[in-house]
Amino acid sequence: MTLQLLVVSGALALVLGTLIAIARVSPVPILRRVAATYVTFFRNTPLLVLLLITYYGLPEIGIIWSFFTLVTLAMGTYTASFVAEALRSGVNSVSMGQAEAARAIGLPFTQTMTQVVLPQSFRAVVPPLASVFIALAKNTSLAAAFGVLEATFRMRGLLNDRPDERPLIFLGIALGYIVIVELISLGSQLLERRWKVER
Repeated sequence: MTLQLLVVSGALALVLGTLIAIARVSPVPILRRVAATYVTFFRNTPLLVLLLITYYGLPEIGIIWSFFTLVTLAMGTYTASFVAEALRSGVNSVSMGQAEAARAIGLPFTQTMTQVVLPQSFRAVVPPLASVFIALAKNTSLAAAFGVLEATFRMRGLLNDRPDERPLIFLGIALGYIVIVELISLGSQLLERRWKVER
């Protein structure tokens, strides 16, 4: 369940964060303002508060989804603000001449972003994005407070059933998170190496 939360929330954050990053550098002023407002709101609001709003607030207005969906929605929209800022920094690191050359051959803004700027931006922001997803992996533990059966929730059950094995239970859960984080780090290093060779 921890991995499911990480993958689904991470996919939502990556897609939504990319769209917000594009809006942040868009030539349309209203898109820039909306995207900046989104980032400001979600980046400065504690994830636990967003989980509470999503988990208890949405059902009050008739949006009744599964616990898993509500929790992943909160974590995905929260993490998207950090993804957007990481990608925006990557977009800003790409030489202006690249975008100007794309526009000179007649590419519109959307194609310039998707075919020229964003591919280079993703290469530049692999380490920051890895850090964002590592934070997301650890943030999945907050889902235990809402009854989602992820690792931390399971740990509480194990502690109640086997109180004499408390140190081993803590160590086992900690090792599980370490393995997940190390896999993300390894994936990041592999992408960095691969894309560095292609440059």
